Amino acid sequence: MLSKISVESSTPKMLVEVGKGIGWITFNSPARRNAMSLDMWQGLADILRQMSLDDSLRVVVLKGAGDKAFVSGADISEFEEKRSSQKDRDAYEDAFDDALNTLANFSRPVVAMIQGFCIGGGLAIALNTDIRIATEDSMFGIPAAKLGLGYGFEAIKTLESLVGPSSTKDILFTARFLDTEEALRIGLINSIVSRGELEGAVLDYVNRIASNAPLTIKSVKATVAEVIKDPSQSSPEHINKLVNNCFLSEDYKEGRAAFMEKRRPQFKGT
Repeated sequence: MLSKISVESSTPKMLVEVGKGIGWITFNSPARRNAMSLDMWQGLADILRQMSLDDSLRVVVLKGAGDKAFVSGADISEFEEKRSSQKDRDAYEDAFDDALNTLANFSRPVVAMIQGFCIGGGLAIALNTDIRIATEDSMFGIPAAKLGLGYGFEAIKTLESLVGPSSTKDILFTARFLDTEEALRIGLINSIVSRGELEGAVLDYVNRIASNAPLTIKSVKATVAEVIKDPSQSSPEHINKLVNNCFLSEDYKEGRAAFMEKRRPQFKGT
């Protein structure tokens, strides 16, 4: 029996909705172009943890409120109060790392629905999703070098795994903004659509994911995560178990039956 839970947000600056196997998380601070405050970082991790307990969930979409930004970065207005002392900086970094690690390790596919600015912490969020679909007028960048901020090992490793070392250094050295054409060319995003097409394109895409076998998708996401690890840290035994679970599942029986009967399969994730 699949469990379905009610997911709630701890802050009005993070909205959440779950229905028909799709979870929607909205960064809801449009007056600040959805810049991430401390409670938003904490709220993102908390929402994802709740969602991870919902067995009926197939895929999650992240998006920004309004039409100006996905996320325009961290809320710099908080820095004096919440990132000035070593103690405060450590607490903020813990919340930042917790949110990104929870997102990166989320077992279901996560799609970033990007329009407008996707900058700094916003780009860090997008890089830890699985698929990034952006409008033609979106902008990307990491302005750390303009603020005197350090950029950590894991954040740079994630960026480098997508765009390679040369583009990683270019993005961070220059702190410049990239348009969608360049972002697509270097592998920062997966596809470009017009603003008018964005919502429909994302909905079509996630519905396609949601209609496929959840155990297969879970095993694929886990396998890709293992492939890009250092070989000394990988766990092929874990992957073999996930793959074997697919073959032992009711969904595998359903997939075979649907193929023979020339109908669309109805997968349940069991």
